[in-house]
Amino acid sequence: MLATAGARCMGVLQSGCTQNGAYSAASAIGYISSRAATDGIALANADITINNNTTCSGLSGFSSVQVSYTFATVMPAFLASLANGPNLKAQACFPNQGA
Repeated sequence: MLATAGARCMGVLQSGCTQNGAYSAASAIGYISSRAATDGIALANADITINNNTTCSGLSGFSSVQVSYTFATVMPAFLASLANGPNLKAQACFPNQGA
């Protein structure tokens, strides 16, 4: 859901992904990081890959977001298989609506 929300924010030029009404990569990364933080997920900028003019499924004119997160359990002694944290990834595309 996080990648989808970010791609949609970029695609429709929501205020969270713009600066002075124009697309802003820094604002988009900030928006995605902020959404993650509300879910208790701390993302570094390097964990977020964005592109506001890409091709998805062979069609051009999309915004895309990829989020990578290394899961860390708060109970590594009980969940030994998750102690080193699996790397989780999510990717989403949304068609660009704005100018």
